[in-house]
Amino acid sequence: MSGGHNALRRRLLGDPSVRTGVAMLSLALLTAAGAGWLFGEDPFAMVGRPFLWPGTDPRHPLGTDMFGRDILTGLAHGARVSLLVGLTAAGLSIGLGVAIGVTAGYFGGLVDHALMRLTEMFQTMPPLILVVALVAVLQPSIGSIVLAIGLTSWTQSARLVRAETLRVRDSEFVQAARVMGMGHGHIILAHVLHNVLTPVIVTGSILVGTAILTEVALSFLGLGDPNVMSWGSMIGAGRQVLRTAWYMTALPGLAIVLTVVAFTAIGNGLGHVLNPRGEAPR
Repeated sequence: MSGGHNALRRRLLGDPSVRTGVAMLSLALLTAAGAGWLFGEDPFAMVGRPFLWPGTDPRHPLGTDMFGRDILTGLAHGARVSLLVGLTAAGLSIGLGVAIGVTAGYFGGLVDHALMRLTEMFQTMPPLILVVALVAVLQPSIGSIVLAIGLTSWTQSARLVRAETLRVRDSEFVQAARVMGMGHGHIILAHVLHNVLTPVIVTGSILVGTAILTEVALSFLGLGDPNVMSWGSMIGAGRQVLRTAWYMTALPGLAIVLTVVAFTAIGNGLGHVLNPRGEAPR
């Protein structure tokens, strides 16, 4: 088992997409973790003259916004919120998708039919419009944003897990577990889940990037949490002066692009390494 894990680790670290994505993501995580220590605890503090362009003041290397807030400090603290939203929302989405997909695929019949109709109903709704409606009803906050994104992005995971569960449930080791008198819960946890999670891991890394982009869209529409600094809220604030001070939008936008590219690269690399059939995950 240890040898298999070591071989898998070497394959993962040997994949250039995984290495690149991990390096970029590590930089974002370290910046988020050290934001308070490196840049102070208050990203909303007005510390300089408004509209300082990047490179004009060494005390504010990336400039200031229209309120005199340091943009580098905002980017560091914004990394905390954006990564928190992305990882938490993706975790909620994956959890829902796995639960629904395994239940539908394992039990089949009426249970499968009902859960797949529910999945199709969610797939027919434009995700962003549904997220906007949920956040507007629940009031904008980090919690409501995470909940809304998680509740609207689980369908792909559910369908992937259902397809894998249908393949696994009739395998010999599952049949043997049933003959031995094991309950459904034990069989699912011990024999089904770990055999269907490979596509979920790949999809999950991509969902994080999608969740970050969704939070940006909400902030741009004025539905972000006004009490925290995120990359999305920085872009939302910068849109008011986009023509005269485009750097306020471009800098957090670049941070978002690099982070989403990092998660996408990790997802693609994981797909190449973990997919035994060599097929790209869909």
